[in-house]
Amino acid sequence: MNEQQAREVKDLSPGRHRAGNDFTELSRIVTSSGLMRRRYGYYWTKLIGAVLVLGVAIAVFIMIGDTWWQLFTAAALAVVFTQIAMLGHDAAHRQIFVSGKWNDWTSLVLGNLLVGMSYGWWQHKHTRHHANPNKIGTDPDIELPVIAFTPEQVEQRSRRHGAAVKWLMAHQGLFFFPILLLEGLSLHASGVRRVFSPEPLRRRWIEAAFLLLRIGAYLALVFVVLSPGIAAVFLAVQLGIFGVYMGLSFAPNHKGMPLVPADLKLDFLRRQVLMSRNIRGSRMLDVAMGGLNYQIEHHLFPSMPRPHLRKASLTIRQYCLDHGVRYTETGLWESYGIVTRYINRVGLGERDPFECPLLQQRAAV
Repeated sequence: MNEQQAREVKDLSPGRHRAGNDFTELSRIVTSSGLMRRRYGYYWTKLIGAVLVLGVAIAVFIMIGDTWWQLFTAAALAVVFTQIAMLGHDAAHRQIFVSGKWNDWTSLVLGNLLVGMSYGWWQHKHTRHHANPNKIGTDPDIELPVIAFTPEQVEQRSRRHGAAVKWLMAHQGLFFFPILLLEGLSLHASGVRRVFSPEPLRRRWIEAAFLLLRIGAYLALVFVVLSPGIAAVFLAVQLGIFGVYMGLSFAPNHKGMPLVPADLKLDFLRRQVLMSRNIRGSRMLDVAMGGLNYQIEHHLFPSMPRPHLRKASLTIRQYCLDHGVRYTETGLWESYGIVTRYINRVGLGERDPFECPLLQQRAAV
């Protein structure tokens, strides 16, 4: 056990009396630095710009008419919808306005009405993820129907579905990114199912009305402007790129980081930092990933406005270093390699792939 690992084991020990105070101290530092203050100029520019860009894209779509050149418009719309969805993510986390009601309605308009994703469905799922990232049996982001993240999931699905599914899971590392082509369709379908399910949902009829209006009007526009064949390919391209873009933005953040058992107790700071991964890069990457590349900062301070995340990362990285908490940061392509290798090893049946040394050593203490 090296010195760093020994510190990590000590950090995880239930008797560590300072653990509960570490985040309080960090929160005081971050708040006093002004990093939690709202950035209304930034976000109003984003909100107005999003509506204008979407309007221009639709106008261009109508002007171009029935031609295969519209596939480029489909790709552009996929990027625009993803950026709007990321802005909706900011609103859902209370990053834009002080008022919860203003944030809620912004999320409903951006998510349901402009993108066609249910805010209520996303909020229910995402809140559980933030509370327990990478915790087995609790985090919905590691309970996906098409990808196994634990050996237990591989065994269960192999017994249930037979040799064909077992073979697919053994090669799931190869299929992970191609599967993202279906993620856009899945996001829309999941939202619609949630809205029309008997499960509790605030503002159900508003969500339903916004979703039906958006999806119905969008499909009508596409099939009025384009012939059926071109329209079908247009939708496939737009939804495919939208799903890939969303997946490439969210996949690097936690997948391939340690999975922890449901009964493991961690203080808030370590629960969020040790299970999250940052992606280093330029400000262009910040824009492309909607700030999700600062996953550690986002999980520690979900309501921190996006433009403050880069500066906050400097403070939080140093704080973690000073307190012996491992702060993980990689390049973008390196992160995709980690994700692919991780899920491939799980699919091949290796027990505890990429096992976290600190958890192994804690069990032996």
